[in-house]
Amino acid sequence: MTLTYCISKTVRLPFDEAVDRVGEALASEGFGVLSDIDIKETINKKLGLDFRRYRILGACNPPMAHRALELEDRIGTMLPCNVVVQERPDGRVEVSAIDPVAAMAVIENPQLQELASAVRKKLGAAITAL
Repeated sequence: MTLTYCISKTVRLPFDEAVDRVGEALASEGFGVLSDIDIKETINKKLGLDFRRYRILGACNPPMAHRALELEDRIGTMLPCNVVVQERPDGRVEVSAIDPVAAMAVIENPQLQELASAVRKKLGAAITAL
């Protein structure tokens, strides 16, 4: 399912396995995971509250990131591409990735829009493969 700002899919996998499979699917499309933020752990540690399992993976495709930085030197403010793995209230697991085309729409650079389309295709392929 594609929303206006992200690409999403619900998967029939246990949460931890889904996180692993997302990493593998991203790797198959040339992305590495630069960061892994455990929101459940952070909210519990900082606020003392319970929260559902929710991880934000910061994904980067180095050649594409390098090209984006050549096109717009401040584009690093919008990198890496975030991919969320979260447990829904009904126990299902949802994987969502930023839609880079939507994210880059505010930047008036046709070459960057073309690159964003290529990144969206790769992120979409990774999520579809789950």
